[in-house]
Amino acid sequence: MNPIPKSKPFAEQAGTHHVLVVDDEEDLLELVRYNLVRDGYRVTCVATGEEALKAARKQPPDLIVLDLMLPAVDGLEVCRRLKGDSKTRDIPIIMLTAKSEESDMVVGLERGADDYIAKPFSPRVLSARVKALLRRKETQRQAELETTIDVRELSIHPGRHEVTLSGKLLDLTYTEFALLQFLAKRPGWAFTRTQIVDAVKGEDYPVTERSVDVQVAGLRKKLGDFGSYIETVRGVGYRFRA
Repeated sequence: MNPIPKSKPFAEQAGTHHVLVVDDEEDLLELVRYNLVRDGYRVTCVATGEEALKAARKQPPDLIVLDLMLPAVDGLEVCRRLKGDSKTRDIPIIMLTAKSEESDMVVGLERGADDYIAKPFSPRVLSARVKALLRRKETQRQAELETTIDVRELSIHPGRHEVTLSGKLLDLTYTEFALLQFLAKRPGWAFTRTQIVDAVKGEDYPVTERSVDVQVAGLRKKLGDFGSYIETVRGVGYRFRA
């Protein structure tokens, strides 16, 4: 068996769904990779928490299989950072551990893990859990696309990427639509300009705070009187009126 390189991710090009597997045990990494590729997934393998964070942020996978006991940055910390990042927080995570104590399972789930499997485990069980989580994620995604956000005479339809005001279709840019949808989904919540950029464009998008203000000004103008629903929170950023 060829060892998995420690210095860079190992990727297997197969299937449509992308799964990131993180474990410092080479034999287990190869076992999981082999079974997931056989099931039709595209798999990337890394051996450290640092590599996992870098790989997930560079190319967010559809699901992560994450070992708890990793050198330096352990699985719990990796999970906490990923779930705290707008770019990766919605990625389902299955946590692996050699420990069987209930406290470890609770901590993992509290950090945002979606499922938990104790070692040793059956590859068939892991495959079933991966399939179930991906199916659940797709169901949630479809539900979000089909759910219209209605605020009085304003209607936002994510699936059709349309916004109507008093029955009239508004001509919004991609960024204006994404900004409005992001704020309207969480009425009353105040977001910084940085959080808005992360949600709308991703962390790597080169943008200044001033450009966010320009987008908001343009959006308010197109919304007319309804533009007052996008409120400025002094010293913070913006929120959608609750």
